[in-house]
Amino acid sequence: MRLLVIAIGRLKQGPERELAERYRERFDDIGRKLGFRGLEIQELAESRARDANSRIVEEAAAISAAIPPKSVLVALDERGDNIDSSTFARHLGRWRDDQVANTIFTIGGADGLSPELRRMARLRMAFGSATWPHQMVRVMLLEQVYRAATILAGHPYHRA
Repeated sequence: MRLLVIAIGRLKQGPERELAERYRERFDDIGRKLGFRGLEIQELAESRARDANSRIVEEAAAISAAIPPKSVLVALDERGDNIDSSTFARHLGRWRDDQVANTIFTIGGADGLSPELRRMARLRMAFGSATWPHQMVRVMLLEQVYRAATILAGHPYHRA
């Protein structure tokens, strides 16, 4: 199974990009041994529309166009479920075992994800009830993906 993060906005050079890349590389090292075909990040431009609804619609269209067929969609959304790392790992492991071709993680722009994308998602995930900047959400997501791989591998990184 291939993992793909589709994110609105670009991480600038700096500590957030370095940390995100570190977790992506760590996942690649352990993930391939577990049957994952890699973790890619696709950055999409933020909409320049004047109003929030138009921005959400334009960004949703760009995200939808980037989602390959036969994919499980995971929406990162502040209204999503707060799940623990072990539960997240079980989701990834089950989708891998069910031979899902792609698991797609979507991170919306400043105005969030469209209701249609949230409805399409098999899992809607939040990192607490706070609103986080998309740069931080990306880093936290990549850390959780890496952590999930270590849980599936029985690696001692996750000590819960």
